[in-house]
This record gives sequence, C-alpha cells and structure tokens, in this order.
Amino acid sequence: MSSPLMAGLAVAAAALAGRYSIQAWQAIKARPPTARMRKFYEGGFQQTMTRREAALILGVRESTPQDKVREAHRRVMVANHPDAGGSHYLASKINEAKDIMMGKSKSSDSAF
Repeated sequence: MSSPLMAGLAVAAAALAGRYSIQAWQAIKARPPTARMRKFYEGGFQQTMTRREAALILGVRESTPQDKVREAHRRVMVANHPDAGGSHYLASKINEAKDIMMGKSKSSDSAF
C-alpha cells in the first residue's frame, strides 16, 4: 500500500526538480552579458613603452619568467606576423615588448 504512495512522491519530486531546473536555466539565459576579462590589449601605445604596457601586449604578468615571455611572444607574433598578413607596426611593437620583458630595453628604436 505504501509502494504506490512512494512512487507518486518520487514522480512529484522529479517533476518539481525538472520545473525548477528549467526556470533556473531560463533565468541564466535571460541575464545580460557581464563584463569579462579582455583577451587583448585595447588602446593606443605610449610614447615610450613601459614594462606594464609590454606585459599587456604579450598577455602576461610583469613578473612572468623569461621562458613564458618567449612562449607568449611567439604566440602573439604568429597571430600578427607581417608574412601572414599582419602589420609591420604591430610586429615591431610586439618585438619591443619582448625586449623590455627580457630586460633588453632599448630607447625606442622602433622604425615607426
């Protein structure tokens, strides 16, 4: 006699859980998009590149080890290389950022 009662309660609980999950999913989908971390550096370049700007260009932290800086430089350069349709100006800025992060800073020897 209690078996049909338990089955009914289980079905009712499953229906309520399904209804709640559908409502929660619709509420999540209806929310406006939130500001997320930007993947790329937005904005113009400073007159003389700082270590902070170099880190932003390469997408690393200022305290990143040199091997990680090389990896980041390679990744960014592959995406922006002039031979692959990228800009010569951006390539020079990416190389300048790597030099600054590696400690080989020069006084704005960019050709641009």
